[in-house]
Amino acid sequence: MKIIIKIVCLIVFTNFSLQLNAQKIYATKTGQLFFNASGGIEKIAAVNNQVDSKFKDVDGQIIIGVLIKGFKFENQLMEDHFNENYMESSQFPKAEFKGYIKNVKEIDFSKDGKYPANFEGTLTIHGVAQKVTTTGQIEIAQGKPTITGEFSVKIKDFGIKGLYIGEKIANEAKIRVNCKYQN
Repeated sequence: MKIIIKIVCLIVFTNFSLQLNAQKIYATKTGQLFFNASGGIEKIAAVNNQVDSKFKDVDGQIIIGVLIKGFKFENQLMEDHFNENYMESSQFPKAEFKGYIKNVKEIDFSKDGKYPANFEGTLTIHGVAQKVTTTGQIEIAQGKPTITGEFSVKIKDFGIKGLYIGEKIANEAKIRVNCKYQN
């Protein structure tokens, strides 16, 4: 009888420990990334609705990836110039952020609400990797998180060259991210 009680206790304790250490991985393939590099009279802005992202609630590890050719402009010619002359998307097809939500322990994923989030990691665009730190927000609604944030990048810091940078195209591009995750 003592052996049976010990086995039952071991099973209960093991199950309880596994539940405490359980992590959730949230993912989306339909996030949005907007950018605006308008520098003159022309609007130079695009959206990509195919952002692929995953993050873990336990340690805050996050990856956000986007195919460059997925950016859609109002003007097809501008989209062609973006892909061929500036981003060279055949040679550098993807941009990506790999890093951490530094304050993930302060976010209650079981409670609806809005939480400030601090992001730190490496942003790779046009084959050039740069360390970045930025802030954003994580909103929990019915157990599902949405990450939003805005930041700027200096275009030349990522090796992007072009005739109109600094004239028609701004020196800095404003980036806005909106990812609704599933678990």
